[in-house]
Amino acid sequence: MITQLSTFSFTNPSTTTKGNTMKHFIAITALSLSALSAQAKDIVDTAVAAGNFKTLATALQAAGLVDTLKGKGPFTVFAPTDEAFAKVPKADLEALLKDKAKLTAVLTYHVVPGKVMAKDVKAGKVKTVQGSELTIGTMGGVTVDQAKVTATDIAADNGVIHVIDSVIMPK
Repeated sequence: MITQLSTFSFTNPSTTTKGNTMKHFIAITALSLSALSAQAKDIVDTAVAAGNFKTLATALQAAGLVDTLKGKGPFTVFAPTDEAFAKVPKADLEALLKDKAKLTAVLTYHVVPGKVMAKDVKAGKVKTVQGSELTIGTMGGVTVDQAKVTATDIAADNGVIHVIDSVIMPK
């Protein structure tokens, strides 16, 4: 954004006309607003942009959950990476992707209502969007059920993503 603004030349106010000043103000405001909107990404766009959640994005599409996670939120998503999905036997993953009801249950089990940042995480049970509770552990690093949290606080405009190393299944 600074680079964009630096292309404007500011002139001596005593020689600038009222109309010229207004044009500069409008142009700067428009650039600032477009820069802000370009930076604002929802949970889905943030995950896709990260590049290591392709399987998650495919699963969200198959379950019809893309619009939900692009919604207002806020959401906390414990997002398994492509590497985490690779731990699931291929036949099991293919079957899951074809079973929309089960896939939806698994994916919404990875989502907690609200925006929970890493500093606010406490050990215990947390209710998921799916309806079941998952277990958060804080001994020797943060875990969600048995999955290890490998990265935290990936901010999105409608929540936050915490990266996990395994796909977690509802009980």
